[in-house]
Amino acid sequence: MECISMIICITARAAGMDAPAEQRFARAPYFIFVNTETGESESVENPFLDAAGGVGPRAVQLLSDRGATIAITGHVGGNAARALGAGGIKAYAYRGSGSVADALAAYTAGDLQPISLA
Repeated sequence: MECISMIICITARAAGMDAPAEQRFARAPYFIFVNTETGESESVENPFLDAAGGVGPRAVQLLSDRGATIAITGHVGGNAARALGAGGIKAYAYRGSGSVADALAAYTAGDLQPISLA
């Protein structure tokens, strides 16, 4: 079976794989990007955390710029959902209270439900 490399973005409350997963998408304090082929992760502070408005589409652009094709988060607002759909990024709901690593493991195991981006 061929392993397809992809970049997964998980919303988090802090930096690192051990950080608690964050339920909010565009207002998440951090975005953790994980390369599924190498296992490497990169923590990126959300530059839009305190922005006045329109943060959903800008957060999606950040994910797109970093090559993410999957987003794992708790909730996605309407504007962000439309931008994710338009950008070809699939979103999955992780509503547990675990870490970024727990959210990634749940996704890998096929335990997460897709978030509707319609």
